[in-house]
Amino acid sequence: MTATATATATSGRGVRGGAPRSGWPAVVDVVLLVGVLAAALVPLVPVYGARAAVPALAGGLVLGAAIGVLGAVRRWSAIVVVALVVLAYFLAGGALAAPSTTVGGVVPTLRTLTELAVGATASWKQVLTLQPPVGTSGALLAAPFLLALVGAVTVTATALRVRSPGRAALAAVVPGVALVGAVLLGTRQVIAPVATGLGLAAVLVGWAAWRAGGVRPRRFVALGVLVAVVAGCGVLGGPLVTGSTPRYVLRDELVPPFDPRAYPSPLSAFRKIVKAKDDPLFTVSGLPAGARVRLATMDQFDGVVWNVAGDGSAQGSGEFRRVGETIETTTRGDRARVTIEVEQLSGVWLPTVGQATAVRFEDPVVAGDLRYNDATGAAVLTGGVERGLRYTLDTVVPPVPDDATVGEAPQAPVVVPDDSGVPDVIGATAADVARDAGTPVQIARSLQKALAEGGFFSHGLTEAGDSPSLSGHGADRLTTLLGSDLMVGDGEQYASAMALMARQMGLPSRVVLGFVPGEEERGAESMTVTGDDVEAWVEIAFTGHGWVPFDPTPPRSQTPQEESTTKPSDPEPQVVQPPPPPPEPVTPPEDDTEQPQAEDPDSGDEGGPVWLRVARVAGVVAIPLVVLLGPLVVVLAVKARRRRREHPDAVVRVAGGWDEVLDAARDLRHPPSPLATRRETADELTRALSGVSGAGAAWSAHRAGSVVT
Repeated sequence: MTATATATATSGRGVRGGAPRSGWPAVVDVVLLVGVLAAALVPLVPVYGARAAVPALAGGLVLGAAIGVLGAVRRWSAIVVVALVVLAYFLAGGALAAPSTTVGGVVPTLRTLTELAVGATASWKQVLTLQPPVGTSGALLAAPFLLALVGAVTVTATALRVRSPGRAALAAVVPGVALVGAVLLGTRQVIAPVATGLGLAAVLVGWAAWRAGGVRPRRFVALGVLVAVVAGCGVLGGPLVTGSTPRYVLRDELVPPFDPRAYPSPLSAFRKIVKAKDDPLFTVSGLPAGARVRLATMDQFDGVVWNVAGDGSAQGSGEFRRVGETIETTTRGDRARVTIEVEQLSGVWLPTVGQATAVRFEDPVVAGDLRYNDATGAAVLTGGVERGLRYTLDTVVPPVPDDATVGEAPQAPVVVPDDSGVPDVIGATAADVARDAGTPVQIARSLQKALAEGGFFSHGLTEAGDSPSLSGHGADRLTTLLGSDLMVGDGEQYASAMALMARQMGLPSRVVLGFVPGEEERGAESMTVTGDDVEAWVEIAFTGHGWVPFDPTPPRSQTPQEESTTKPSDPEPQVVQPPPPPPEPVTPPEDDTEQPQAEDPDSGDEGGPVWLRVARVAGVVAIPLVVLLGPLVVVLAVKARRRRREHPDAVVRVAGGWDEVLDAARDLRHPPSPLATRRETADELTRALSGVSGAGAAWSAHRAGSVVT
């Protein structure tokens, strides 16, 4: 009986009485199950980072296995085992789950115990709302530490203490449950998920069959073949079934705690910041030369304003989430440590530089309000930015590639939110400006130059001497900007116009509101940023180069007034165009006998003297008058002659007769001398007209002379 019982115990087919499983079968059970459990918890490593997650997971597995084995050997009750688990959690949890709250990373404090007590229930939600890697702040590591600790205790206690071999095989379920929990708390980025899952399943199924005592040589071979077939089908057919469906994780289903669309568009505050051009907004120390300060990144246009999507609706929008001590980034560039202290800046938007890898606040309470979007590099404080706020950024500032470096790189396959309300002038202008461009970077540069070189700068502050320029960047304002004879505006309008024009040409673009220090301040160790440093620019994504900035705003010296006074000093040469040749006269055919040959009455006279044209006009007018008034004149003349002849005064009658003699002489072309007397005139007329009633004329002359004189 003893030999049979011993053989039965060592073969793994059962445990008689209450004795725990021992010997090499127990060692196999513990090592195999704890190892599989460790593999199942691997998806939690990217959530925290390897340096933070590995100690917590390894410590929990070792402590849990030790408690499980010790409880089985000592045959402790379940209450004692649970008490040991709780004690181990608080004693070892300081160093493994809440190292930032301990002294020297080991010795627990009162804060450590408080954080661990709260973290046992709250850390699960905190992990889901933080942007991976979440780091080690507070008791964030309590979740993986508890999974490893409780999981290891459960698998070892079940495998070693359950009497029935069949029931003991249920210990294989624990790693599967842990795997599901790790996946739900994890991220979408995993390595060979299908192969890993099938491998773990094969090991657990094989162990469960062996632990239940049902493995014989032929069954073992058949089970191996079955596992191989299932694994092969899963590896090859898994992608066909799931397709490109993203991995389901709980953090993707949670509503982000910060919704940027509940706040006004940051770009709409552009002119408000401009008016505070002399007010210190914040001071910045350690800013690398040429770096810009980002305030907000906007990627959604609704026809009225640009706004921040930030809800994960598009790949390029990202999400605003809580972050831990470190922020993972794949951006390459120069690393810098920048310190910013807020003065008069207000709102929820937090100034950042480059791609942050860590954000540290002097006030730990404020750190809980931080939300960061690693896709756009923007950050907010849900409680608002207040005067005196001081924080430090560990950041990576990527270099800005020139056009030659970008070369023929295509636009990046980045999905941006859809636009609405885009005016027609945007597409028409973009197509016209970029018609000769070839590569994507050439298209972007042509759009930028067309606005920066063809437009004029003005903030619209007429009281400060600026040219009139309306604020806003919606469809109506952009139509006015691009449809007017002169493009006048500032960064608000030009950045909005270029970003939309780039999207019309198929380039993923977004608008950035931030601050660009002046030339005299660049490279300084510390500088004060004012409203005069505000600027808006455009970023376009290229494959292999990330988001590249473009500045479409004209220089501040390029104003309409300067243009109107500068151009006449260096005028373009005027080329006098020759007049068009006169049309050739149409010559009618010679055999056209019915063609009227009318002569132009004014032909050749247009160039004559003025008096000739006046005389011609007078003659044309006088002829009808003579025809109409001639008879009347004759009648009046006859009546006048009759009155002279019949006048009662003899002197008047004689004088009238003498006048008729003189008229007759003139008609006969013998006008009298104007200096001769009537007698002398009568003698002269007598001699000249001797053959024509000479005696009568002479007598009349003497008679008239004697009577009149």
